Amino acid sequence: MATGKYSRVDGRKSSSYCSLATIVVFVIFCLVGIWMFMSSSIVPVKNSKFLSVETGNEVKQTLSKSDSKQFDDTSGDLSGAETREDGSGLSSKGLGITNEDNLLDNLVVESNNEEKESQDSAEKNQEENHANESSDEKTESESGQKMVDEDDGKDRETNSRDRESDLETGEAQNEGGEMKNKLHTESEESSGENGSDSAESGKNYGVDGTADKLKHVGKEANLTKEKNGKNQDEHLELSADHNIVESKENNQASNEILPAGAQSEILTETTTQNGAWSTQAVESQNEKKSQQSSTYSKKNDHHWKLCKSTAGPDYIPCLDNWQVIRKLPSTMHYEHRERHCPDEAPTCLVPLPEGYNRSVKWPKSRDKIWYYNVPHTKLAEVKGHQNWVKVTGEYLTFPGGGTQFVNGALHYIDFIQESVPEIAWGKRTRVVLDVGCGVASFGGYLFERNVLAMSFAPKDEHEAQVQFALERGIPAILNVMGTKRLPFPSSVFDLVHCARCRVPWHVEGGKLLLELNRVLRPGGYFVWSATPVYRKGPEDVGIWQEMSRLTKSMCWELVVVKKDKLNNVGAAIYRKPTSNDCYNKRSRNAPPLCEESDDPNAAWDVPLQACMHKVPVDLTKRGSLWPAQWPERLEKPPYWLNSQVGVYGKAAQSDLTADYSHWKKVVSQSYLSGMGIDWSSVRNVIDMKAVYGGFAAAMKDLKVWVMNVVPIDSPDTLPIIYERGLFGMYHDWCESFNTYPRTYDVVHADHLFSSIKKRCKLVAVIAEVDRILRPEGKLILRDNLETISEVESMAKSLQWEIRMIYSKDNEGLLCVRKTFWRPTEEEPIKSAIV
Repeated sequence: MATGKYSRVDGRKSSSYCSLATIVVFVIFCLVGIWMFMSSSIVPVKNSKFLSVETGNEVKQTLSKSDSKQFDDTSGDLSGAETREDGSGLSSKGLGITNEDNLLDNLVVESNNEEKESQDSAEKNQEENHANESSDEKTESESGQKMVDEDDGKDRETNSRDRESDLETGEAQNEGGEMKNKLHTESEESSGENGSDSAESGKNYGVDGTADKLKHVGKEANLTKEKNGKNQDEHLELSADHNIVESKENNQASNEILPAGAQSEILTETTTQNGAWSTQAVESQNEKKSQQSSTYSKKNDHHWKLCKSTAGPDYIPCLDNWQVIRKLPSTMHYEHRERHCPDEAPTCLVPLPEGYNRSVKWPKSRDKIWYYNVPHTKLAEVKGHQNWVKVTGEYLTFPGGGTQFVNGALHYIDFIQESVPEIAWGKRTRVVLDVGCGVASFGGYLFERNVLAMSFAPKDEHEAQVQFALERGIPAILNVMGTKRLPFPSSVFDLVHCARCRVPWHVEGGKLLLELNRVLRPGGYFVWSATPVYRKGPEDVGIWQEMSRLTKSMCWELVVVKKDKLNNVGAAIYRKPTSNDCYNKRSRNAPPLCEESDDPNAAWDVPLQACMHKVPVDLTKRGSLWPAQWPERLEKPPYWLNSQVGVYGKAAQSDLTADYSHWKKVVSQSYLSGMGIDWSSVRNVIDMKAVYGGFAAAMKDLKVWVMNVVPIDSPDTLPIIYERGLFGMYHDWCESFNTYPRTYDVVHADHLFSSIKKRCKLVAVIAEVDRILRPEGKLILRDNLETISEVESMAKSLQWEIRMIYSKDNEGLLCVRKTFWRPTEEEPIKSAIV
């Protein structure tokens, strides 16, 4: 039984009850009286601090003794009030974990010496408690966060290098040995207070308290647990729930060390501010919360099953709902390719393709992917002669061609700019919409011109075309020009591209082309590369004539019609007007102008309208001026934010600037160096709640792309994201995302889950995260402690690796890694079986 640190009676008994009985009894009573008197001077538990570390080989870091600022998440210029969640559920409060240079006195404990050190530590602290109590308490109050890394000799070298930077704080480094001993002893006290083992942890070292919590877990967690089985009963991790209870009751804190073994006759009680006794109110409240915690644990003992559907490993709940698709009255407008979500979001897991491998790294992935990751060959058979995709051994290879650019996308991209130099790839033109993208080679090669392309195509007979694009590391989503508006704001794309995209632009009053007009920025270009532009067959000529009449009535200027001699194709390039003069001069109001009440930015599940919105001419309105050139537009607040109030309560421009500063700090000081993520293997990233796009903007120097999602129940900041030269879309996270399984390497969610669980089941959201996240991909979650605890429980039930948990002031940061684990029991999805 471990000895409590503040215990004045340690179980030692007189070796003889037969001699000097009277003196012994008198001495014992004196000692008891002294102990009861002295115990009132002990520092209350409420003032101590807590640090729990689960060590492993994956994440190896050392934390300073007094460098608590290392884990403070400063949010730029945002004030404390502004960084809290507002009425809409948004929060800018972060928990960035930094790597500053003032690290002090690193602590390394090797697993093969732990048992011996623990015993020595207990004895040493027992002596120090009797001889130097006040010194101990002062040292404890000054001690900060420590990290215990149970690893090999490599960590000793790391610690010795880190120790060189410790001089900045001016504190003596000779406190390390003393603090090491205290850490062991306090861990043992934690064991006595909790009285039960943690099933998940190996050997944990805890310091009493409620302020901070950090856990790092590596691949070797289970091995460490086996090696340290003898000491496992002596080291317990205080749960997040326990921390919350103590922090709320810090005026009436009370811990009771439970008797055991040789000390069963001695009851040791710590003091509280109510004297030596706890109160009924505190005891009752603790019991209620303990029961709630127990109930919660049972409720979240998730039993996962494998989704059984016709689509198998490619299951997309809202696009594979055959129960609804079979009952559609018509498919004339591609209704069967649109979203039809099941009444209840599935909570099962999508299976992996047989033989699935970790994705090829970018930029090699642009040219080849593993065949077994997307085991579909139909497109190679149909489009192989156009250099879309070919089967090459165990790989699928992509020569970089397309229907309109058989000889390569780069030549075709340069051909477009030569036709209209004002397009200026990567400067004036930054964000592009590619309609009917195929395998998205056009968007893939635009990266070389500093251009982001939002590519989309339906899930149709061109088997897995969007899945090929995503596996290659090229941005793409599943969507169709059907009966609904695209999930984008108005006037956000600098250029829209269609290369044989198979969309009948000219039919039904040009309804589909009018939707492109809605999302195209005033002064932006529409590049149409299709057979009606350069072929003279009767059908092509007829379509060209209809398109000419339609575009003229829409006031689009035909800038140029030019032929690419190398590929033997042609392109017509149009420009959207920047004023309403042409609209006012038309002899016929066809297509008609939209009603003033029609909101052009309303885009989620909104039916298409065959009308045009007026061009903004007020210089204070978005769309009246072209954004600054890239990359200046990323950091320059949009001109039209002058008169608005930002999401966090400041003037919008200041709000955006502070948000950007905040995320630059979080990304550079925490995400890139503090989580053990190999960012060279990361390509596809999604931010589930993007706000201003600050997270994506902070990642601009990495070879990644970020899909910025603005939830439909959050403030509509997506136009700001596009104005900055980034891209994204609207989405309701109570439904499945329009992408294939295993799309993203990193999923980022900042204070989303705590708000979304008010509308739908969190377990369904986690199942969706599992669906879109690649095996060995990472989920980075920032939220309140209650939500962090819930997600941690689910992640463990999914066999995911808990890489990091950090908490402070009821806010938490969680980083987990998905594994290749899949359940064996199947759950038939009736709506998804043909």
